[in-house]
Amino acid sequence: MKKAALLLLCGALAFCACQKENGKETPSKDAELTGEKVDISSISASFTKVFVLNEGGMGSNNASVDFLRKSDASYVTGVFKKMNPDEPTLGDTGNDIVIIGDQIWIAVNNSGIVEVLSAKDETEIAAIEVPTPRNIAFDEKYAYVTSWAGAFATYTYDANYNSTLTDYRNPKGQLYRIDLKTLKVDKQVEVGYQPEGVACYGGKIYVANSGGISCQLPPAYSYDNTVSIIDATTFTVSSTVQAVINMKNVFSDGKGLIYLSTFGDYYSVHSGLYALNTADGKVTKIGDYASVAAFKDGTVYCIGNENEFDYKAAAKWKTWKYGDGKVGTWNPGLEGNTPYGICALDGDNVLIADAGDYFNPGTVSLYSKGAKVWSVNAGVCPGHFAIY
Repeated sequence: MKKAALLLLCGALAFCACQKENGKETPSKDAELTGEKVDISSISASFTKVFVLNEGGMGSNNASVDFLRKSDASYVTGVFKKMNPDEPTLGDTGNDIVIIGDQIWIAVNNSGIVEVLSAKDETEIAAIEVPTPRNIAFDEKYAYVTSWAGAFATYTYDANYNSTLTDYRNPKGQLYRIDLKTLKVDKQVEVGYQPEGVACYGGKIYVANSGGISCQLPPAYSYDNTVSIIDATTFTVSSTVQAVINMKNVFSDGKGLIYLSTFGDYYSVHSGLYALNTADGKVTKIGDYASVAAFKDGTVYCIGNENEFDYKAAAKWKTWKYGDGKVGTWNPGLEGNTPYGICALDGDNVLIADAGDYFNPGTVSLYSKGAKVWSVNAGVCPGHFAIY
């Protein structure tokens, strides 16, 4: 992929984020990007930008990145394309966005790449090939990327919408290791079926296997329910723990607990939050209703639908949190939104992404102390956040 051309900036933009060049402060290359002005006066959290990854529609090649910039309280859309004009798009189906240092790492699932961008100005640094990448975690030396390893299922439908499985591939998933210095894949290890979330703690890498494709395929027609634990030194699977089916998010509290969220099976097992104790390998259920989850300052924030087994009923949103060994409450005041992703900024403020119909631009809204402050148009299917 080609690098973006440098953008010339005018002196009037000096109030925006700056970088040091030849010992002097110079405006960031993205300082000329303008967006919708919003009210961020209620946010006490320290940040330069909050990045929003819009997944786009699968097969539509329209994943994109927005950001909320603190310096001028602006929400700016489509920043990858604006800062990399030689690139046609970010790719097909963005699945995760994570920041390490001054870099943004993005898993672009259907395109089979991990994009590495500058967090300062969103220009491309590298595009690393990884088959169907899902989620990303880091330690001091490496990035770890879960991969479905090309798993897929294809169906045809008749006039009555009855489906027939016509083609599929269902290999075990992989965890790829990428050297942070060379930005190249140097190893991979087999894990469970359709791995999703990943976290690092205590010299181990914890991978949640979902079985999101396996549940539809012969002979088992079942979800995976295992966590693969990889020794970071040998990069081999040291143990496998049975947890819960169809896991999604994985968060480490940095104290010995690995939080696991599950989507459930949509008819008998609720979405929920579980904790894996790294000391003894035991998994404990914390609570139901956590189809959307985020982690901030030792607390997991959860949103679920109490009517998730009844597709005809209106969603009844349940919000709750867990931290310091206690279940607590928080109330964003959703106002009928359908949350697809959340970002906890501080104790009172949260960003909520609403994917809408999943085909047209969704929205990102700020809620503060139980009330909506504003809502802006985002890209197609906004769902993932990263704070810089």
